[in-house]
Amino acid sequence: MKILKSDLTRFSDLPDFTFAENWQPIDLGNGFAGRMHYIDEGPRDAPPVLLFHGEPSWSFLYRKMIPPLLKAGFRCLAPDLIGFGKSDKPDDIGFYTYDRHVGWLKQWRDAVVPGNAALFCQDWGGLLGLRMVGEEPERFSCVVASNTFLPTGGTPSPAFLAWREFAKSSPEFLIGELLQRATATERTVEEVAAYDAPFPDEPSKAGARAFPQLVPVEDGMDGIEQNKRAWEGLAAYDKPFLTLFGADDPVTGGLGETLAGRIKGAKDMPHAILEACGHFCQEDRPIELAQGVIDTARKAGFLA
Repeated sequence: MKILKSDLTRFSDLPDFTFAENWQPIDLGNGFAGRMHYIDEGPRDAPPVLLFHGEPSWSFLYRKMIPPLLKAGFRCLAPDLIGFGKSDKPDDIGFYTYDRHVGWLKQWRDAVVPGNAALFCQDWGGLLGLRMVGEEPERFSCVVASNTFLPTGGTPSPAFLAWREFAKSSPEFLIGELLQRATATERTVEEVAAYDAPFPDEPSKAGARAFPQLVPVEDGMDGIEQNKRAWEGLAAYDKPFLTLFGADDPVTGGLGETLAGRIKGAKDMPHAILEACGHFCQEDRPIELAQGVIDTARKAGFLA
């Protein structure tokens, strides 16, 4: 197996993406090492908010949310998961596991943001972030979740099964076009190219092809028992927890209501279904999402 390094020239002149590069060494396991890239904007002593992306996006997804969050007084941190964005990419699909992704992200968090933080998570950012909240609830001041869940088996939807098969077997896996199809608003040619930038060839897409196969939506899959244990802490989480889901997302559907109904801190919060909002909600409704984070953090007493 090879650990692929990103060609950073592919990331030059991206629209609305002028953030400085930051890097954290990560022990990938089995004797392999890599680097995780992340955005870190705002004063180092400001309240931190963690922005976790999902599949098959990267921190570029947060470029429209970061400015209003900075203006409100946050320190904004958005990592590129291993296999995505500017981060290093193992080229073996089989090397990627749910537990490894959790471990890699925890390594980053422990090194960069060891204290308390707010969290915004979407898609696989939630499968990772909500697991982390459930396992260490004391480290999260508040949570805003969008188009995500913490699955523990069951019966997957036809839409998800179709997506999983497409990611596994489609001869053409064009990341930018996937983002285009899963938003309610039109992406520019430059934005589509920005989502393609981390994935110049098939080996670089190993992580993106692997993720849908790792979602524990069927009994017996790896991650189910770990998530069941995490749900004990997540359900008891009593700090402010808000769900803002997209009305036009065919994959997560009504999971926002289900998620909010199981978590103590979600009671009496202003949960919402956002109209004209697809799966990649950060593209469609960034201002509303950022305001949700701001309001939730203020309710938690984490942000002035």
